[in-house]
Amino acid sequence: RAAGRPIALPATGTSFRRWSRGLTEAARRPERAGELDHWTRVLDPSAPSLGERPLDPALDTEATARDLTRMLPPGDTEPLLTTVPAAYHAGVEDVLLAALALALHRERPAPWVVTLEGHGRDEDLVPGADLSRTVGWFTSEYPVALGLAPGTAPGDALKQVKERVRAVPGIGYGLLRHLDPGTAKVLADLPEPTIAFNYLGRFEAGEDDTAAPWRPAADSWGGGADDAMPLTAVLELNAVTEDHPDGPRLAATWTWASGVLPEARVRRLVDAWFDALADLTAAVGSGGHTPSDLALVSLSQTDIDD
Repeated sequence: RAAGRPIALPATGTSFRRWSRGLTEAARRPERAGELDHWTRVLDPSAPSLGERPLDPALDTEATARDLTRMLPPGDTEPLLTTVPAAYHAGVEDVLLAALALALHRERPAPWVVTLEGHGRDEDLVPGADLSRTVGWFTSEYPVALGLAPGTAPGDALKQVKERVRAVPGIGYGLLRHLDPGTAKVLADLPEPTIAFNYLGRFEAGEDDTAAPWRPAADSWGGGADDAMPLTAVLELNAVTEDHPDGPRLAATWTWASGVLPEARVRRLVDAWFDALADLTAAVGSGGHTPSDLALVSLSQTDIDD
């Protein structure tokens, strides 16, 4: 329009309606049911619950949630985005998640399970799907085991967490949990994780006034939920990297059910998480490959270390 030409939009892709129907069909394919054993192993009934009581949807709502945000300066953030992931052939999310595993382990050595969130736009699930121009909330959630053995070093924790994330069979958990009647009850009877984690990625901070057509507003990485909406996790950690003029900063927002979890315990976990991030940066020399990096051979972590 700015050039004076007629507006010609590209053809539409897959509608949200067609995608939803396609997911229902995908959930009932025989190969999907083969993932059930993986998810039942991850949802360990012996996994601990965080908090003094289970969540109550009538009491524990968005109105009762409390938030705590802390930011890591550029000098401490930069290695977590570059040298540490590179040393371990991992992603930034693996590093942040390994720090959470270490923090939880220091709080209480136990088989912790955490809910992870993904973008949900796995087009391979629906043949011929094209979601590149489809507006909608395509998020996916799935559990990952974060339990560590006693005395696990920071570098070994990162390797273990990386392998567990790599072992996740796509976004099949949500399909089996909600769209396949045959598997839904099996998964519904297992305990759901009380902790959730999501790394939102890297964005420019919204505080810089430039001539760009639009940019995200500052402090806009969450919110907008109705006060009456029930909380789905006792504790949720949302992390994002913000690019500022002086470099990238890692911002972490911890949201918890105030009626279930005392603030003092949350603050201890926050401190332990940032301490674990520093430990992972210091352990950059312990990096190396893990079995999922070497797809053409069958080697254990011990083989690789040797």
